[in-house]
Amino acid sequence: MSTDTQHQIALTLVPGIGSILIRQLISYCGSATDVFQSPPARLLKIPGIGEATARSIRKPDSLTEAERIINRLETLGASALFYTDKAYPTRLKTLYDAPALLYVQGAGDLNATRTIGLVGTRQATEYGRRITNDMIEALLPYGVNVISGLAYGIDIAAHRASLVHGLPTFGVMASGIDIIYPNVHQKTAQEMLIQGGLLTESPPGTKPDAHLFPARNRIIAGLSDAVVVVEAAAKGGALITAEYANNYHREVFAVPGQLNQTFSAGCNKLIRENKAQIYTNPKDLIEALNWDQPQTQPSKQIFTHSGTSLPLDITDEESQILALLRQASDVHIDELSWKSQVPMGRLASLLLNLEFRGFVRSLPGKKYALVYV
Repeated sequence: MSTDTQHQIALTLVPGIGSILIRQLISYCGSATDVFQSPPARLLKIPGIGEATARSIRKPDSLTEAERIINRLETLGASALFYTDKAYPTRLKTLYDAPALLYVQGAGDLNATRTIGLVGTRQATEYGRRITNDMIEALLPYGVNVISGLAYGIDIAAHRASLVHGLPTFGVMASGIDIIYPNVHQKTAQEMLIQGGLLTESPPGTKPDAHLFPARNRIIAGLSDAVVVVEAAAKGGALITAEYANNYHREVFAVPGQLNQTFSAGCNKLIRENKAQIYTNPKDLIEALNWDQPQTQPSKQIFTHSGTSLPLDITDEESQILALLRQASDVHIDELSWKSQVPMGRLASLLLNLEFRGFVRSLPGKKYALVYV
């Protein structure tokens, strides 16, 4: 990474300087390197810079820490994107409170033509997971990036469904790029790096903290052409994301739910207060966003990535079983064996493995169903 990258990272580490002030400094000085090379007298002429901040800029501490961060990023195969970089998300550049710098890991394109933010409760129901899965499957022909927060519930369901159906998906984190939270989503996060990625504004080593989650939510909203709230309580992070999306003039949709369900209250509230359009099917999104023409052809296989089949650790037999389960709400093991031509003993072992990994669930009467994850 360049010397200027070190200065860009260092600038975000100076106490008392946020994203807005960083932009002010760059506009006056020209570059992050120039900021650190400017004498205190010149810095003091910049609006918002007082003596304490000018002294902090001149200290070597932030540059030393930035060097350590660069070494960590290189170990992780991650990068730092400053708001002046070409690869920095264009959707964020116009936002007044967008992060000055993002830490990014993965092969995906943050400037894809079409993006959708999918958020909701951590206590997702089967209904919410099914809606999420069906929505993502329907969006496959449109080449959409799926953005969410890697949290329990609807977030992880959105990421996993994207992987299953072959759509790029990005997780916006409220921690350092090297700290996956919750830790049980490590495997999914690693799989996302192949066709999507992870990003955060927090430097490596940052542990998730309460105040970082609302900040994370604004990035989800900013990266999205539209935000869909699938399930949400009357208060919570999903509603914060919707509020940011409205402030950023993004389209907001909410999936209606039963009146007596806790995790439908937030969605119904958004619709009632005209803060979200009602979501009834994927056509609502496609028409509102003028996505008239598909960008890619639907995949005939469950797992696809970059033109190759089965990029995840899914075998041909497992893919065949999952494809059969997608055709019906539940299937008896005898029918699965007959249709797949997989011997019963082998099939039982495959189903057990898929169940352990969260793709399949067993039902009474030796039946099996696909889990909408």
